[in-house]
Amino acid sequence: MNRVVARARQVFLALTVGQRMAVLVGTAALLVGAFLVVRWVSTPSYAPLYTDLSGADASAVVDELEAQGIPYEISDGGSTVMVPRSDVYSTRIALSGQGLPASSDTGYNLLDDSDLSTSEFKEQTDFKRAMEGELANTIEAIDGVENSVVHLSIPEKEVFSDDKTDPTASVLVDTAQGSTLAPEQVQAIVHLVASSIEGLDPKKVTVADATGAVLTNPDSESGVGAANTQATLVREYQDGLRSEIQAVLDRVVGPGNSTANVTADLNFDTAITDSRTYQAPERNTPPISESTSTETYNGAPGGANGANGGIVGPDGQMDPAAPGDAGDAAYENSQVTRDNPVGEVVEHREAAPGEVESVHIGVVLDTAASAAIEEDLVQELISAAVGIRPNRGDTIEVTKMAFDRSAEEAAAAELAAAEAADARKARNDILLAVGLSLGIALLLLLAWFQAHRRNKKREKATTYVVEQLRADAAARTTAVERAPAVAVLEAADEDSASALQDELQALVEKQPEDVAALLRGWLVEPR
Repeated sequence: MNRVVARARQVFLALTVGQRMAVLVGTAALLVGAFLVVRWVSTPSYAPLYTDLSGADASAVVDELEAQGIPYEISDGGSTVMVPRSDVYSTRIALSGQGLPASSDTGYNLLDDSDLSTSEFKEQTDFKRAMEGELANTIEAIDGVENSVVHLSIPEKEVFSDDKTDPTASVLVDTAQGSTLAPEQVQAIVHLVASSIEGLDPKKVTVADATGAVLTNPDSESGVGAANTQATLVREYQDGLRSEIQAVLDRVVGPGNSTANVTADLNFDTAITDSRTYQAPERNTPPISESTSTETYNGAPGGANGANGGIVGPDGQMDPAAPGDAGDAAYENSQVTRDNPVGEVVEHREAAPGEVESVHIGVVLDTAASAAIEEDLVQELISAAVGIRPNRGDTIEVTKMAFDRSAEEAAAAELAAAEAADARKARNDILLAVGLSLGIALLLLLAWFQAHRRNKKREKATTYVVEQLRADAAARTTAVERAPAVAVLEAADEDSASALQDELQALVEKQPEDVAALLRGWLVEPR
């Protein structure tokens, strides 16, 4: 460990002042970045535990979280308490066991404290408030609805009164930013509220958004904004026909060389027709019923009681001049009554809203692209494709005109310029990245060359010193061998120096790398 630390210190001391500063700044930045990353990873992700809390509930929930040691955050002015996402459900269950939040003022929780001493007025008021809260929570579950408020007007039932007041409801919805409710969603809200309250007519439900726009129409059958629904149906029908016509034109004259406009008249009135038709029976059909009556009479001549009869005159008197029938008076009358079956057809027809009354189509072709195409052929083709009915009042008009291409040409030029600018930017980014890479590589290469050159100088200087020490030691040994007497006399004075030199020479021979490193450190240290 000491050797590693000493080597790191030597490497650091071998660097220049600028390199030392770069190493210090880089190390500090690395440590700060590592600290921030560790802190970000260790920080839990928070999710709402409760929202729209009252002050008392928020205080009680926070106290309980602190007692249990659960980290939390408060937002929305203190009405929302947030805990780590992994602890939301377990914490909610634990707090529910403690009876928190206790003062919830929405939904059926209002009815939990009812007892025998509660007055009838308070019961009705609590029930109305509970229904309003439950309906508001249910409406907020619809996609796009952020918040909702429901107000109910439920009249008191009077048993002995003939006058009856119908209940009404009003709903205020706050949608998400940039979104609006579709007519189907408004209809769902209307019927949801109407089905939850006994005797509530959908026409009596009013829905408005946060901007103050009324989304329902009380004059329509369902209570929903009929005008918006009808306009949507007409627009969808026109767009469908226009798409079909444009597809045919694009195949004939090419894309962008034609335009079509469709106007449709739809009847949204609801019509009910009842009809009854009788049909004569076929021949040889047996009758349903048949009755026959026969009357016969046989009497004496001359009238009743033997009196002479006569012929009844024009005034109803008997004509005595007319002689009576000399024979017996008799007659016979027969009558047959037959009830023949008669075919009967009873028809009840309800015309659904949205019937097409008339369609009007206008088509314009580009003269340059449709010079060889006749307008009549195009008109017949479109008429057959979409089912034009002249007897219904449908019309179609096809004409040729020179199209103005200036906007398209300008858009194409702008698009080409934007693409060229993007290409230039991408090329410049690539060149910049390549230049930075080359610059960094060049700087690294120069730094490596400098370090290599410095290392060579240190090794050369170290080698020179070691060799010089060895040469001095060898020279002194030779001198001692040539002049023993002188060496003995000088040895008395230089015992300590000789011993130090011997130790140094032995150290150089045993640990040459450590001595060289030590000498390098001496050479680079500032004096």
